[in-house]
Amino acid sequence: MAFWLNQLTWPQAEKQIERVPVALVPVGATEQHGPHLPIGTDVFLAEKLAAMVSENTGALVYPSVNFGYSWVWRDRVGTVSLEQPVLQKVLENIVQSVERYGIRLLVFVNGHEANSATLKYAVREIQDKTPVKVLGMFYPGWSKVYEDYMETPTWNGMFHACEFETSMMLAACEELVYMEQAVEEYPRRPLLYGMDNTSIGDLSKSGVYGNPKAATKEKGEKMLEIFARQITQIIIDCGYGQQ
Repeated sequence: MAFWLNQLTWPQAEKQIERVPVALVPVGATEQHGPHLPIGTDVFLAEKLAAMVSENTGALVYPSVNFGYSWVWRDRVGTVSLEQPVLQKVLENIVQSVERYGIRLLVFVNGHEANSATLKYAVREIQDKTPVKVLGMFYPGWSKVYEDYMETPTWNGMFHACEFETSMMLAACEELVYMEQAVEEYPRRPLLYGMDNTSIGDLSKSGVYGNPKAATKEKGEKMLEIFARQITQIIIDCGYGQQ
């Protein structure tokens, strides 16, 4: 059973924190994921992973941060993007809130790669100001898992709405995946990409970077289990878990 904070009364939440003083905060984005995946893909995957870790450890799953740094998709329908300093301050405020009533380990379970830099700086800045141990993670060890389970390549080391994310979405929220709409796209990489303000949102017509047609639910289940197991072990190594 996953422990969803918003489904508990405050005395129930207090009791669970006394048992396991760990908070899991899913962090995602609101942005397009091609014609076959929902706009909330990054949030749904972070929530699924957090729920699996909660079942393993007893940690509380807090409400998700639904908006992330999505500058590259800012002109696509449905996208909401926070500026990096704004997102960083939100993450820091979450830590400052939970420290007041006993949380001692907070894990930001990130489902959106572009949030990673902001998470890194938020963890660095807040750690000097709080007794809470703060961790930020994005599919720990994903490159090895990708190599082991994926049949199609990434786009220059980046993935989006591809075999990887689509497989996990088939495992997490199959009813929201429209495989008949899936398309493969590997846009040409401009010479100055990564050196100027070239946006991937301007390169892909479909919004896909990779080949989602190769995705399967079985692959997604295996990968999510590996990621959940790795995060669970990290929490145990930090001295927390079911008591």
